[in-house]
Amino acid sequence: MSFFPLLQEAATAAGNNEGFALIGAALGAGLSVVGAGIGIGRLAGQAMDGMARQPEAAAKIQTAGLIFAALIEGVALFGVVIAFLIQGKF
Repeated sequence: MSFFPLLQEAATAAGNNEGFALIGAALGAGLSVVGAGIGIGRLAGQAMDGMARQPEAAAKIQTAGLIFAALIEGVALFGVVIAFLIQGKF
């Protein structure tokens, strides 16, 4: 059984391709959150590696890591908001 006919059925159930827009908005929000999770995971891992290699620079690395994590979360939040705006348009 293929996934695509089910997707097409769900997308055209509301008519006028509204379902495609809703599926696109959901995929956009999901990918935005997944991307942020991957980014913050890599950031935390590299920060821990840097702190382990140079313990005397731990405070600077931690401060920079928090700033970068906030920027990553900001971009993810922006992606989710745009996806919700697309969803609300239809």
